[in-house]
Amino acid sequence: MPAMTTATRPARFRIESVDVLRGIIMIVMALDHVREFVGTPGIDPTNLATTTTAMFFTRWITHFCAPVFFLLTGTGAFLSLRRKTITQLSRFLWTRGLWLIFLELVVTRCLGWQFNFDYRLSLLSVLWALGCSMIVLAALVHLPVKYVGWFGVVLIAGHNLLDPINPASLGALAPVWSILHVPGFIISSPRFTIFEAYPLIPWIGVTAAGYALGQVFNWDADRRRDFLLRLGVGLVTGFVVLRTLNIYGDPNPWSTQRSPWFTFLSFINTTKYAPSLLFLLMTLGPAVLLLRVVDSGTPRFLRPALTVGKVPLFYYMVHITVIHIIALIICFVRFGQVHWMFESPTITQFPTATPPGWGFGLPGIYLTWAVVVLSLYPMCRWYAALKQRRSDWWLSYI
Repeated sequence: MPAMTTATRPARFRIESVDVLRGIIMIVMALDHVREFVGTPGIDPTNLATTTTAMFFTRWITHFCAPVFFLLTGTGAFLSLRRKTITQLSRFLWTRGLWLIFLELVVTRCLGWQFNFDYRLSLLSVLWALGCSMIVLAALVHLPVKYVGWFGVVLIAGHNLLDPINPASLGALAPVWSILHVPGFIISSPRFTIFEAYPLIPWIGVTAAGYALGQVFNWDADRRRDFLLRLGVGLVTGFVVLRTLNIYGDPNPWSTQRSPWFTFLSFINTTKYAPSLLFLLMTLGPAVLLLRVVDSGTPRFLRPALTVGKVPLFYYMVHITVIHIIALIICFVRFGQVHWMFESPTITQFPTATPPGWGFGLPGIYLTWAVVVLSLYPMCRWYAALKQRRSDWWLSYI
């Protein structure tokens, strides 16, 4: 296929507030992945019996990343209708969805997370779920936008009604239910393990809701900002009310802890795998409010986030490899060997197997995170400039 030029293809139209919010959550996302690579293995930051406040919030703040990214994926799809027909958008969504699944299973798995090709362990994670969500959205975009939005809301609000269904009760169909609703093993054998970490139903719902949200960027500024404010406050209020009632919306109810502060931590300690209704209300509500805050313009201190937000997939793919290389260097300096960094981990060791005594505390995690983000920024700025200058079709896929 020949490259498309600006003479034959409409110029890209970008919404700064969407890019800024996306960039912020991409930067925060790197913190969680740094923690996984160089933090002390085996520590559950959300286990209230063993965690500290600082460790809890180091993990909790990254909960915002996946919901916001899926939401803005849908929003970005709607905004692309300014230069695509419905048919063109549908084709782009399913081809890009297949591309993301390929990246998950081959590129980021082998060249990012694990640095090997033995396929002893594979995780169906965020790119897998995002790719599947885009493929479903490719069909949904042929419907009126309001129906796509309501479809997303129903999946988000109602999927916890399915919690009592245990995959084991479904026999041979258990892996299918793990793909759709409950994290679990798709294949588990001494030679190969495939684990589904991002069940699809709620993530498809968030993507569809984000598609409908894209309509607000066709409204005048005052109406849009008023709606974003009311929506954000409504989602946060819904979270507080439902969580207080403690009867629906999350498989793990909050409980009284050893202090009022830890009881509060229990209150906001909602379930990500799969994302519960309360998890999504807790994360998407503040995200929509932040979208409202930056709608009137990007503050100077957030300009770097704007750059990152213009190249999210590029940033995602590169940042995993960079973090893994840094972990490899740290391993060599400390132990004089690096074979652990190339070995297939177990589920509990993911993303890498680690030597005895491995892991930094929070100061080392945050320092490494700063190094990663600062090193990635020049690359993101270069690639964003490249996308601005050129309109080759393949740039839409990276």
